[in-house]
Amino acid sequence: MKNIDSTMKELAQYTRIMEEASDTVDSLKDEIKRYMEEHETDILIGNEHKATYKAVSSNRIDTASLKKDMPNIAAQYTKTTETKRFTFQ
Repeated sequence: MKNIDSTMKELAQYTRIMEEASDTVDSLKDEIKRYMEEHETDILIGNEHKATYKAVSSNRIDTASLKKDMPNIAAQYTKTTETKRFTFQ
C-alpha cells in the first residue's frame, strides 16, 4: 500500500494536469463562442459536433432583499444544510 505522502503527491500532479486541461477547454470554448458571435449564430453544426450559445433567462429570489424587507418570512423559509468540504493545496 502506498504511503499517504505519495498519494498526496500523485493527487497534486493530476490536479495540475486537470487545471491545464481545463484552461485548454475554456480557451477552445471561448474561440468557438467568438466565432459564433462574429457570425451571428447561436447554433453551429460541424461534421461530428454541435455547439449552441444562446441567452438563457431564469428567475431567482433576491435573498438579500428578502432578508432586508421581510426578515421574518426569510427566516421562516431558510433551511440550514450541512456538507463536508475537501480542500487540497
